Amino acid sequence: MAGIYIHVPFCKKACHYCNFHFSVSLKSKNDFIAALLKEMSLQQNYLQQEAITSIYLGGGTPSLLEEDELQQIFKQLRTHFSIAADAEITLEANPDDIVSGKLQAWKTVGINRLSIGIQSFFETDLAWMNRAHNARQAKDCIVLAQRAGFNNLSIDLIYGTPGLTDEQWQQNVSTAMAFNIPHLSCYALTVEPGTALQKMIVQHKKEDIDTEKQARHFLLLMDWLQQAGYEHYEISNFARPGCRSRHNSSYWAGKKYLGLGPSAHSFDGRSRQWNIANNGLYIQSIEGNMLPFEEEILTDTQRLNEYIMTSLRTLEGLDLNYTALTFGEKVRQQLQTNSNRFIATEKLWLNGDALQLTKEGKLFADGIAADLFF
Repeated sequence: MAGIYIHVPFCKKACHYCNFHFSVSLKSKNDFIAALLKEMSLQQNYLQQEAITSIYLGGGTPSLLEEDELQQIFKQLRTHFSIAADAEITLEANPDDIVSGKLQAWKTVGINRLSIGIQSFFETDLAWMNRAHNARQAKDCIVLAQRAGFNNLSIDLIYGTPGLTDEQWQQNVSTAMAFNIPHLSCYALTVEPGTALQKMIVQHKKEDIDTEKQARHFLLLMDWLQQAGYEHYEISNFARPGCRSRHNSSYWAGKKYLGLGPSAHSFDGRSRQWNIANNGLYIQSIEGNMLPFEEEILTDTQRLNEYIMTSLRTLEGLDLNYTALTFGEKVRQQLQTNSNRFIATEKLWLNGDALQLTKEGKLFADGIAADLFF
Protein backbone atom coordinates (compact mmCIF):
# COMPACT_ATOMS: atom_id res chain seq x y z
CA MET A 1 0.00 0.00 0.00
CA ALA A 2 1.54 3.27 -1.14
CA GLY A 3 0.53 6.70 -2.42
CA ILE A 4 1.52 9.12 -5.15
CA TYR A 5 1.45 12.89 -4.78
CA ILE A 6 1.66 15.17 -7.85
CA HIS A 7 2.48 18.83 -7.33
CA VAL A 8 1.04 21.14 -9.99
CA PRO A 9 2.92 24.43 -9.46
CA PHE A 10 0.59 26.97 -11.09
CA CYS A 11 -2.07 29.38 -9.78
CA LYS A 12 -4.20 32.15 -11.29
CA LYS A 13 -3.23 34.52 -8.50
CA ALA A 14 -1.28 34.49 -5.27
CA CYS A 15 -3.24 34.18 -2.02
CA HIS A 16 -1.69 36.51 0.53
CA TYR A 17 -1.12 33.81 3.16
CA CYS A 18 0.27 31.04 0.90
CA ASN A 19 3.85 29.79 1.19
CA PHE A 20 3.56 26.72 -1.08
CA HIS A 21 5.62 26.54 -4.26
CA PHE A 22 3.74 27.93 -7.27
CA SER A 23 3.94 30.34 -10.21
CA VAL A 24 1.23 32.66 -11.55
CA SER A 25 2.76 32.39 -15.02
CA LEU A 26 1.53 29.48 -17.13
CA LYS A 27 4.18 29.90 -19.84
CA SER A 28 6.06 26.77 -18.79
CA LYS A 29 2.99 24.55 -18.29
CA ASN A 30 3.56 22.47 -21.44
CA ASP A 31 7.21 21.90 -20.54
CA PHE A 32 6.17 21.01 -16.98
CA ILE A 33 3.72 18.36 -18.22
CA ALA A 34 6.42 16.82 -20.41
CA ALA A 35 8.88 16.78 -17.50
CA LEU A 36 6.29 15.32 -15.14
CA LEU A 37 5.55 12.45 -17.53
CA LYS A 38 9.27 11.75 -17.86
CA GLU A 39 9.77 11.88 -14.09
CA MET A 40 7.14 9.14 -13.71
CA SER A 41 9.23 6.95 -16.01
CA LEU A 42 12.46 7.75 -14.16
CA GLN A 43 10.83 7.08 -10.76
CA GLN A 44 8.76 4.00 -11.67
CA ASN A 45 10.79 1.73 -9.36
CA TYR A 46 10.82 4.04 -6.31
CA LEU A 47 7.89 2.27 -4.64
CA GLN A 48 9.15 -1.19 -5.66
CA GLN A 49 5.95 -2.16 -7.48
CA GLU A 50 3.75 -1.71 -4.39
CA ALA A 51 0.06 -1.26 -5.14
CA ILE A 52 -0.96 2.40 -5.30
CA THR A 53 -4.02 2.93 -3.12
CA SER A 54 -4.18 6.73 -3.33
CA ILE A 55 -3.23 9.47 -5.76
CA TYR A 56 -3.40 13.13 -4.80
CA LEU A 57 -3.04 16.06 -7.21
CA GLY A 58 -2.17 19.16 -5.17
CA GLY A 59 -0.49 22.47 -5.69
CA GLY A 60 -0.68 25.11 -6.69
CA THR A 61 -3.98 24.66 -8.47
CA PRO A 62 -4.33 21.32 -10.29
CA SER A 63 -7.85 22.27 -11.40
CA LEU A 64 -6.14 24.58 -13.93
CA LEU A 65 -5.06 21.54 -15.96
CA GLU A 66 -6.85 20.87 -19.24
CA GLU A 67 -8.58 17.57 -19.99
CA ASP A 68 -5.89 16.39 -22.42
CA GLU A 69 -3.17 17.16 -19.85
CA LEU A 70 -4.95 15.09 -17.22
CA GLN A 71 -5.41 12.26 -19.72
CA GLN A 72 -1.67 12.25 -20.42
CA ILE A 73 -0.88 12.21 -16.69
CA PHE A 74 -3.20 9.32 -15.87
CA LYS A 75 -2.19 7.29 -18.91
CA GLN A 76 1.44 7.55 -17.80
CA LEU A 77 0.55 6.71 -14.19
CA ARG A 78 -1.26 3.55 -15.28
CA THR A 79 1.63 2.62 -17.55
CA HIS A 80 4.31 2.77 -14.85
CA PHE A 81 2.47 2.02 -11.59
CA SER A 82 0.09 -0.65 -10.29
CA ILE A 83 -2.98 1.36 -9.30
CA ALA A 84 -5.57 -0.42 -7.18
CA ALA A 85 -9.05 -0.65 -8.69
CA ASP A 86 -10.54 1.11 -5.66
CA ALA A 87 -7.77 3.72 -5.31
CA GLU A 88 -8.76 7.07 -3.83
CA ILE A 89 -7.89 9.68 -6.48
CA THR A 90 -8.15 13.27 -5.23
CA LEU A 91 -7.92 16.54 -7.14
CA GLU A 92 -7.51 19.85 -5.33
CA ALA A 93 -9.81 22.35 -7.01
CA ASN A 94 -10.57 26.04 -6.70
CA PRO A 95 -14.27 27.00 -6.78
CA ASP A 96 -13.85 29.22 -9.85
CA ASP A 97 -12.50 26.25 -11.86
CA ILE A 98 -15.46 23.98 -11.09
CA VAL A 99 -17.72 23.95 -14.14
CA SER A 100 -19.80 21.17 -15.69
CA GLY A 101 -17.37 20.39 -18.53
CA LYS A 102 -14.37 20.05 -16.25
CA LEU A 103 -16.28 17.94 -13.73
CA GLN A 104 -17.14 15.40 -16.41
CA ALA A 105 -13.55 15.38 -17.64
CA TRP A 106 -12.29 14.73 -14.11
CA LYS A 107 -14.64 11.78 -13.72
CA THR A 108 -13.58 10.40 -17.11
CA VAL A 109 -9.89 10.21 -16.12
CA GLY A 110 -10.75 8.47 -12.83
CA ILE A 111 -10.81 11.25 -10.25
CA ASN A 112 -13.27 10.22 -7.53
CA ARG A 113 -12.65 12.77 -4.78
CA LEU A 114 -12.43 16.56 -4.79
CA SER A 115 -10.74 18.74 -2.19
CA ILE A 116 -12.16 22.23 -2.71
CA GLY A 117 -10.39 25.34 -1.45
CA ILE A 118 -13.43 27.22 -0.20
CA GLN A 119 -11.67 28.89 2.80
CA SER A 120 -14.74 31.05 3.58
CA PHE A 121 -18.28 31.69 2.39
CA PHE A 122 -17.94 35.43 3.14
CA GLU A 123 -16.98 37.90 0.42
CA THR A 124 -14.97 40.18 2.71
CA ASP A 125 -12.95 37.26 4.04
CA LEU A 126 -12.15 35.98 0.55
CA ALA A 127 -11.10 39.45 -0.62
CA TRP A 128 -8.90 39.85 2.47
CA MET A 129 -7.11 36.58 1.57
CA ASN A 130 -6.87 37.57 -2.12
CA ARG A 131 -8.68 34.43 -3.24
CA ALA A 132 -9.58 34.02 -6.93
CA HIS A 133 -13.22 33.08 -6.27
CA ASN A 134 -16.17 34.90 -4.70
CA ALA A 135 -18.79 33.91 -2.14
CA ARG A 136 -21.37 32.92 -4.74
CA GLN A 137 -18.90 30.59 -6.46
CA ALA A 138 -18.02 29.07 -3.08
CA LYS A 139 -21.56 27.72 -2.79
CA ASP A 140 -22.34 27.14 -6.47
CA CYS A 141 -19.30 24.90 -6.98
CA ILE A 142 -20.49 22.47 -4.31
CA VAL A 143 -23.90 22.13 -5.95
CA LEU A 144 -22.28 21.57 -9.36
CA ALA A 145 -19.88 18.95 -7.98
CA GLN A 146 -22.63 17.04 -6.21
CA ARG A 147 -24.88 17.11 -9.28
CA ALA A 148 -21.99 15.68 -11.31
CA GLY A 149 -21.81 12.73 -8.92
CA PHE A 150 -18.92 13.83 -6.71
CA ASN A 151 -20.19 12.85 -3.28
CA ASN A 152 -16.74 12.23 -1.80
CA LEU A 153 -15.98 15.90 -1.17
CA SER A 154 -13.66 17.70 1.18
CA ILE A 155 -13.58 21.45 1.67
CA ASP A 156 -10.95 23.66 3.27
CA LEU A 157 -11.96 26.39 5.73
CA ILE A 158 -9.70 28.95 7.40
CA TYR A 159 -10.47 30.41 10.82
CA GLY A 160 -8.91 33.13 12.90
CA THR A 161 -8.72 35.79 10.20
CA PRO A 162 -8.93 39.30 11.70
CA GLY A 163 -12.36 40.12 10.25
CA LEU A 164 -14.04 36.77 10.93
CA THR A 165 -16.38 36.95 13.95
CA ASP A 166 -17.42 33.95 16.04
CA GLU A 167 -20.88 34.16 14.47
CA GLN A 168 -19.46 34.18 10.93
CA TRP A 169 -17.20 31.25 11.77
CA GLN A 170 -20.22 29.30 12.98
CA GLN A 171 -22.05 30.22 9.79
CA ASN A 172 -19.15 28.95 7.67
CA VAL A 173 -19.20 25.60 9.45
CA SER A 174 -23.00 25.40 9.39
CA THR A 175 -23.03 26.10 5.66
CA ALA A 176 -20.61 23.24 5.06
CA MET A 177 -22.76 20.89 7.12
CA ALA A 178 -25.92 22.05 5.34
CA PHE A 179 -24.31 20.90 2.07
CA ASN A 180 -23.69 17.52 3.73
CA ILE A 181 -19.94 17.74 3.12
CA PRO A 182 -18.43 14.48 4.44
CA HIS A 183 -14.92 15.82 5.09
CA LEU A 184 -13.66 19.16 6.40
CA SER A 185 -10.09 20.40 6.67
CA CYS A 186 -9.98 23.45 8.94
CA TYR A 187 -6.86 25.50 9.49
CA ALA A 188 -5.94 28.45 11.68
CA LEU A 189 -4.59 31.28 9.58
CA THR A 190 -0.81 31.27 9.92
CA VAL A 191 1.51 34.10 9.02
CA GLU A 192 4.37 32.42 7.18
CA PRO A 193 7.71 34.25 6.74
CA GLY A 194 8.19 35.74 3.30
CA THR A 195 4.52 35.76 2.35
CA ALA A 196 2.67 38.85 1.18
CA LEU A 197 0.57 38.67 4.35
CA GLN A 198 3.62 38.75 6.60
CA LYS A 199 5.01 41.77 4.75
CA MET A 200 1.69 43.64 4.93
CA ILE A 201 1.40 42.97 8.67
CA VAL A 202 4.94 44.27 9.24
CA GLN A 203 4.06 47.38 7.23
CA HIS A 204 0.82 47.78 9.25
CA LYS A 205 -1.26 47.41 6.08
CA LYS A 206 -3.11 44.43 7.55
CA GLU A 207 -4.12 43.55 11.09
CA ASP A 208 -2.13 40.80 12.80
CA ILE A 209 -3.80 37.57 13.91
CA ASP A 210 -5.34 37.19 17.36
CA THR A 211 -4.14 33.87 18.82
CA GLU A 212 -6.82 33.91 21.55
CA LYS A 213 -9.54 34.20 18.91
CA GLN A 214 -7.97 31.38 16.93
CA ALA A 215 -7.97 29.11 19.99
CA ARG A 216 -11.61 30.00 20.66
CA HIS A 217 -12.57 29.26 17.04
CA PHE A 218 -10.83 25.88 17.24
CA LEU A 219 -12.56 24.90 20.48
CA LEU A 220 -15.93 25.94 19.06
CA LEU A 221 -15.21 23.99 15.88
CA MET A 222 -14.47 20.79 17.81
CA ASP A 223 -17.73 21.10 19.75
CA TRP A 224 -19.89 21.83 16.69
CA LEU A 225 -18.53 18.98 14.59
CA GLN A 226 -18.57 16.48 17.45
CA GLN A 227 -22.25 17.24 17.98
CA ALA A 228 -22.83 16.77 14.24
CA GLY A 229 -21.26 13.29 14.27
CA TYR A 230 -17.90 14.04 12.65
CA GLU A 231 -14.74 12.20 13.73
CA HIS A 232 -11.91 14.53 14.67
CA TYR A 233 -9.39 12.07 13.27
CA GLU A 234 -6.46 14.50 12.89
CA ILE A 235 -5.83 17.95 14.36
CA SER A 236 -7.05 19.81 11.26
CA ASN A 237 -9.31 17.14 9.76
CA PHE A 238 -12.87 16.03 10.47
CA ALA A 239 -14.83 13.32 8.67
CA ARG A 240 -18.12 11.50 8.69
CA PRO A 241 -17.53 7.84 9.62
CA GLY A 242 -15.91 6.07 6.66
CA CYS A 243 -14.95 9.31 4.90
CA ARG A 244 -11.43 9.94 6.11
CA SER A 245 -8.81 10.96 3.55
CA ARG A 246 -6.98 7.73 2.76
CA HIS A 247 -4.08 9.60 1.18
CA ASN A 248 -3.39 11.95 4.09
CA SER A 249 -4.00 9.15 6.60
CA SER A 250 -1.19 7.19 4.96
CA TYR A 251 1.19 10.10 5.63
CA TRP A 252 0.33 10.09 9.33
CA ALA A 253 0.66 6.29 9.46
CA GLY A 254 4.17 6.41 7.98
CA LYS A 255 3.29 4.64 4.70
CA LYS A 256 5.45 4.99 1.59
CA TYR A 257 4.68 7.65 -1.00
CA LEU A 258 6.21 9.09 -4.14
CA GLY A 259 6.13 12.82 -4.80
CA LEU A 260 6.26 14.04 -8.39
CA GLY A 261 6.73 17.61 -9.59
CA PRO A 262 8.76 20.56 -8.27
CA SER A 263 8.97 20.75 -4.43
CA ALA A 264 7.22 17.36 -4.02
CA HIS A 265 8.40 15.09 -1.17
CA SER A 266 8.84 11.30 -1.20
CA PHE A 267 9.30 8.68 1.55
CA ASP A 268 10.35 5.05 1.13
CA GLY A 269 10.28 3.96 4.77
CA ARG A 270 13.92 4.74 5.52
CA SER A 271 14.73 7.97 3.67
CA ARG A 272 13.04 11.18 2.63
CA GLN A 273 13.71 13.14 -0.53
CA TRP A 274 12.37 16.37 -1.95
CA ASN A 275 12.45 17.85 -5.44
CA ILE A 276 13.89 21.27 -6.17
CA ALA A 277 11.33 24.05 -5.68
CA ASN A 278 12.05 25.79 -8.97
CA ASN A 279 10.02 25.12 -12.10
CA GLY A 280 12.75 25.99 -14.59
CA LEU A 281 15.48 23.95 -12.89
CA TYR A 282 13.08 21.04 -12.37
CA ILE A 283 12.21 20.97 -16.08
CA GLN A 284 15.83 21.39 -17.15
CA SER A 285 17.03 18.55 -14.89
CA ILE A 286 14.36 16.10 -16.01
CA GLU A 287 15.05 16.92 -19.66
CA GLY A 288 18.66 15.91 -18.96
CA ASN A 289 17.54 12.60 -17.38
CA MET A 290 18.50 13.78 -13.91
CA LEU A 291 16.23 13.66 -10.86
CA PRO A 292 16.54 17.05 -9.11
CA PHE A 293 16.15 16.06 -5.47
CA GLU A 294 17.92 16.16 -2.13
CA GLU A 295 17.83 13.13 0.15
CA GLU A 296 18.01 12.49 3.88
CA ILE A 297 18.52 9.02 5.40
CA LEU A 298 16.51 9.02 8.62
CA THR A 299 18.12 7.87 11.86
CA ASP A 300 16.15 5.78 14.36
CA THR A 301 15.79 8.89 16.52
CA GLN A 302 14.39 10.90 13.63
CA ARG A 303 11.94 8.12 12.79
CA LEU A 304 10.84 7.99 16.43
CA ASN A 305 10.37 11.75 16.66
CA GLU A 306 8.36 11.79 13.41
CA TYR A 307 6.16 9.04 14.82
CA ILE A 308 5.61 11.06 18.01
CA MET A 309 4.69 14.17 16.01
CA THR A 310 2.33 12.49 13.53
CA SER A 311 0.66 9.96 15.85
CA LEU A 312 -0.19 12.52 18.53
CA ARG A 313 -2.09 14.54 15.91
CA THR A 314 -4.43 11.61 15.21
CA LEU A 315 -7.54 10.34 16.94
CA GLU A 316 -5.85 7.01 17.71
CA GLY A 317 -2.86 8.70 19.34
CA LEU A 318 0.62 7.43 20.16
CA ASP A 319 0.74 3.63 20.54
CA LEU A 320 3.13 2.78 23.36
CA ASN A 321 3.18 -0.91 22.38
CA TYR A 322 4.29 0.08 18.88
CA THR A 323 7.10 2.24 20.26
CA ALA A 324 8.31 -0.64 22.42
CA LEU A 325 8.27 -3.12 19.54
CA THR A 326 9.86 -0.71 17.05
CA PHE A 327 12.24 1.37 19.16
CA GLY A 328 12.67 -0.63 22.38
CA GLU A 329 11.15 -0.94 25.84
CA LYS A 330 13.31 1.87 27.25
CA VAL A 331 11.73 4.28 24.77
CA ARG A 332 8.26 3.24 25.89
CA GLN A 333 9.16 3.76 29.57
CA GLN A 334 10.70 7.16 28.86
CA LEU A 335 7.63 8.29 26.91
CA GLN A 336 5.36 7.23 29.77
CA THR A 337 7.49 9.13 32.26
CA ASN A 338 7.74 12.27 30.11
CA SER A 339 4.01 12.30 29.39
CA ASN A 340 2.98 12.26 33.06
CA ARG A 341 3.10 16.05 33.44
CA PHE A 342 0.79 16.49 30.45
CA ILE A 343 -1.57 13.86 31.84
CA ALA A 344 -1.56 15.70 35.19
CA THR A 345 -2.54 18.96 33.47
CA GLU A 346 -5.23 17.16 31.42
CA LYS A 347 -3.62 17.84 28.05
CA LEU A 348 -2.97 14.14 27.46
CA TRP A 349 -4.74 11.04 28.66
CA LEU A 350 -3.72 7.39 28.62
CA ASN A 351 -6.38 5.32 26.85
CA GLY A 352 -5.20 1.74 27.29
CA ASP A 353 -1.77 1.76 25.65
CA ALA A 354 -2.38 4.93 23.63
CA LEU A 355 -1.41 8.48 24.57
CA GLN A 356 -4.11 10.78 23.21
CA LEU A 357 -4.54 14.55 23.26
CA THR A 358 -7.51 16.00 25.11
CA LYS A 359 -9.47 18.86 23.56
CA GLU A 360 -7.36 21.39 25.43
CA GLY A 361 -4.24 19.44 24.56
CA LYS A 362 -4.99 19.80 20.86
CA LEU A 363 -4.36 23.53 21.25
CA PHE A 364 -0.75 22.68 22.16
CA ALA A 365 -0.17 19.62 19.95
CA ASP A 366 3.11 20.71 18.37
CA GLY A 367 4.60 21.90 21.67
CA ILE A 368 3.64 18.71 23.50
CA ALA A 369 5.14 16.57 20.74
CA ALA A 370 8.34 18.62 20.77
CA ASP A 371 8.65 18.17 24.54
CA LEU A 372 8.35 14.38 24.09
CA PHE A 373 11.02 14.24 21.37
CA PHE A 374 14.18 12.23 21.93
